[in-house]
Amino acid sequence: MNAVPLILYCLAGILYAVHFVRRSLALGQAATTALGTAALAHTFVIGMMTVQLGHVPFAGATQAISTFVWLLTLAYLYTEMSSGERSLGVFVVPLLFVLQLIPATRPDMRDPAPILRSPWFGLHVASLLFAYASFGLACVIGVTYMLLFKEIKARHLGFFYARLPSLSALDVMNVRAVAIGWTFLTVGVVVGAIWTIQAKSAAVVDPRIQAMSILDPKIFVALLSWAVYSFQLYARRAIGWGGRRTAWLSTIGFAIVLLNFLPISYFLTKSHNF
Repeated sequence: MNAVPLILYCLAGILYAVHFVRRSLALGQAATTALGTAALAHTFVIGMMTVQLGHVPFAGATQAISTFVWLLTLAYLYTEMSSGERSLGVFVVPLLFVLQLIPATRPDMRDPAPILRSPWFGLHVASLLFAYASFGLACVIGVTYMLLFKEIKARHLGFFYARLPSLSALDVMNVRAVAIGWTFLTVGVVVGAIWTIQAKSAAVVDPRIQAMSILDPKIFVALLSWAVYSFQLYARRAIGWGGRRTAWLSTIGFAIVLLNFLPISYFLTKSHNF
């Protein structure tokens, strides 16, 4: 089922790339339509999986990646419609396509472990996925900021200058995305701690619950990413960091998120391999 959204993400990515080069209004509208169709198809897939599994598909790493791609798509479409800017699509959609390759090539329809059937767990994962989607958008905005800054600094106002929003607009968009993501990440971390305490007090404790501690790579890196984004928001408010520094921190923070989301989730954690 995940193959249909994957194909549509590929089509949208091609259209956004051609639109970015040619700046054609018709191509831009076609790109938005293709991405909107991909979002609808992905919504249908997630809905079907929810019916089959009896819960929103985010219990395993592969299911969580698919849901993350869907949320990032919706976040970008909202940003595009609210700002009227399509130029970021050429950077966002390839990320959607690459990540969607995982659920499309290795689908996961397993039922969740009994310990995961808790509203606390659902809120924990949903909050983190919303946070990661916001951070992914902030990373893309940060990358485009640095590309445009480099061009302006070189006094060569050409390719990116003619196609991207202003540096001040990108900076504001970046900070808003990080602030929203930090809020959801904080909620996810707090709820996760509450859920872990409750799960450890159960009569029968899953070994993976017992392994949950700050020493587990999944938890440690999640807290590290929280610290990076907390510092980014603090530095902007307290010491006036913004612009290029904010863009770099957004990129570094999302790199940490992807490290936690992909290799650690699949190969290194002993507590989150449900």
